[in-house]
Amino acid sequence: MEKLNSKNYCIILAGGHGKRLWPSSRMENPKQFIDFFGTGRTQLQSTFDRIAGILPQENIYICTCKEFENLVQEQLPEITADHILPEPVSRNTAPSVAWAGVIIHRQCEDARIVVVPSDQFIVGEEAFRNNVVAGLDYVAENDIMLTMGIKPTRPEPGYGYIQMGESTQVAGISKVQSFTEKPEREFARLFMESGEFLWNTGMFFSNANHLRKFFHEVLKDIPYRMTALYDMDDAEERMQYVNQHYPVYPNISMDKAALELTENVYVMRGDFGWADLGTWHSIYECMQKNEDDNVVINSEVIMEDCKGNIVKLPKGHIGVINGLEGYIVAEQGDVLLICKKSDSSSLIRKYVNEVGIRYGEEYI
Repeated sequence: MEKLNSKNYCIILAGGHGKRLWPSSRMENPKQFIDFFGTGRTQLQSTFDRIAGILPQENIYICTCKEFENLVQEQLPEITADHILPEPVSRNTAPSVAWAGVIIHRQCEDARIVVVPSDQFIVGEEAFRNNVVAGLDYVAENDIMLTMGIKPTRPEPGYGYIQMGESTQVAGISKVQSFTEKPEREFARLFMESGEFLWNTGMFFSNANHLRKFFHEVLKDIPYRMTALYDMDDAEERMQYVNQHYPVYPNISMDKAALELTENVYVMRGDFGWADLGTWHSIYECMQKNEDDNVVINSEVIMEDCKGNIVKLPKGHIGVINGLEGYIVAEQGDVLLICKKSDSSSLIRKYVNEVGIRYGEEYI
């Protein structure tokens, strides 16, 4: 393998609770820590493996929640403790990226950084690698925020849509004209058919210096408070400082910060297959179907007169299903969900809340 660029860094986001994939994704063991497809590696591990083939392993940082710190350590023993950044309280992804950016800048002032979610489904590893390397090279020479977009293959209302604006001199990279988060299906269809929009992958690129300036703009005084970390050599002292200041940081996502609150942002069109593993519907759409358009994920099932369903059962459980069309059948531990696949995100949110209130949080 070619020598990996020592100035390339990655921030993996692994702090979500994954409620939209309930009950397979649970509060104590959310989707990024699950071997969802039976490959032998969890989503976090697969993301780490993918990135470790692109840049040095010691340049990878994991942002997660405090309650998941031990899970990250168990699943990625090759990562040293100081490369796991556990939020003391949940403040979404932008503050955690700002924190990781300061840590990386402290090590390498001219670092090139890629931010990736831990729950993506990627097809075409070589194309993914080439796109990531190209993105890192581009931000090394340009003080911008760069995101990665994918050409839509269906009018998916559960994704964000980035409108491409003026093209740059580099093929495949354009100024971001606009961003629409989770449009109605009719608008999603218009976006797809126009050819002007890309799906938002949640991946972002920046050099370390520009990332600091970006957060000065968007998060105001937060980067200044974090600047104190530069002079702290002791890891315990740094963690105490973060614990003290983190609760006052705003709750804001990287998507909103980069695509809605700033103007100097560009998008690269990716060449790989991609899906966000955030909802049952999106998983159904990206997976290979059987002859009856059913998707069965690592499960033992007998199905008769069934069409357009997605099924995931625990190992050792056998499902026998007759006459079902367009449903989610998902079981994990002590919870079984049977629900219409259409509009499942809003339904599952409702059921998660009801189950938590009626039976207790241990079921969610």
